[in-house]
Amino acid sequence: MTGIKDIPVKALDGSDTSLSDYPGPLLIVNVASKCGLTPQYATLEELAKNYGGKGLTVVGVPCNQFMGQEPGSAEEIAEFCSTTYGVTFPLLEKTDVNGDDRHPLYAALTEFPDADGQAGDIQWNFEKFLVSPDGEVLARFRPRTEPDAPEVIAAIEGALQ
Repeated sequence: MTGIKDIPVKALDGSDTSLSDYPGPLLIVNVASKCGLTPQYATLEELAKNYGGKGLTVVGVPCNQFMGQEPGSAEEIAEFCSTTYGVTFPLLEKTDVNGDDRHPLYAALTEFPDADGQAGDIQWNFEKFLVSPDGEVLARFRPRTEPDAPEVIAAIEGALQ
């Protein structure tokens, strides 16, 4: 089995990038700019700042599959994230997380169950996956679980040890 970090991805600007460039754990989150959960960007940025020095990388994956809540171009997404939430963590190119055109990254991620044992499709924007330094999925948190919820923080801190 290929590790999550070995799956080819592209940066928001369309250039090739690799999740393996980030040696520590990853928190991969499908994001959107026009969603009721969009304020989670602020907390994700706090996590990136608070835990980045310890090795965590937050990775945002824009997706427009949920009621068209990420309609912008790459430039518009980058501008919104930077000016509205001061996002400094890496963003990948806009991609499908469900359906026939689901990106291979999400084909792998969605095989992992959440705390209730449910695997499968992404429910909505801001679903979170914690990935170990060696590319294995450690935890899945559904969209309404805040990025700073105790269970998320505990999982991140466990992955950093």
